[in-house]
Amino acid sequence: MILYIASLPDREQRNRLTSTLVNILAIMNPDMRDQVDIKHKLYDHVHLMSDFTLDIDSPYPVPPRPEEAPRPARVPYTQENIKLRPYGKYMQRMIEKAVEYEEGEEKDALVKTIANNLKKMYLNWNRDSVNDELIHEHLSLLSGTKLKLRDDDRLHSTTDILKANKQVLDKQKPPFKRRKFTGKTNENNGRKKKFGKS
Repeated sequence: MILYIASLPDREQRNRLTSTLVNILAIMNPDMRDQVDIKHKLYDHVHLMSDFTLDIDSPYPVPPRPEEAPRPARVPYTQENIKLRPYGKYMQRMIEKAVEYEEGEEKDALVKTIANNLKKMYLNWNRDSVNDELIHEHLSLLSGTKLKLRDDDRLHSTTDILKANKQVLDKQKPPFKRRKFTGKTNENNGRKKKFGKS
């Protein structure tokens, strides 16, 4: 229809038919009626479908061709250099802050807490058992060899961490409810049917 309208020699007739066609398109899509500037959008669609060959007195400016339309600005994504991705940037930032702490009990407790969290996060990605030596290495790598656990520090066991994770997941699941048999069926319209009696 649009190509036919574009081929007509009389400009007045093209204007009239295009206006009628836009009104028909608006009626065919009643869900679009609430949109702002629906007529403007439909006139843009008509120009696009005619490959910009439709010469009419449009109440709206002719849209630019897709290749001429201005492209949206590129969104810059933050690219942070995370040494070990399974731990994420926040754990790396916590380790950087822990490095700044003065030596003492508070720092030792913080380092142990961070190491336990590293182990817990490692187990989120790798369900196999993880040895504490690997966590020591990762802590040393992430802190630039500035943080180390004391010799007598013991991390939570893998089984305890996995058990705690399972309990958290179980709490998040909705409880399974068994349906009770009431004796009602659709066939007897809700009347209870006693077994052994007809």
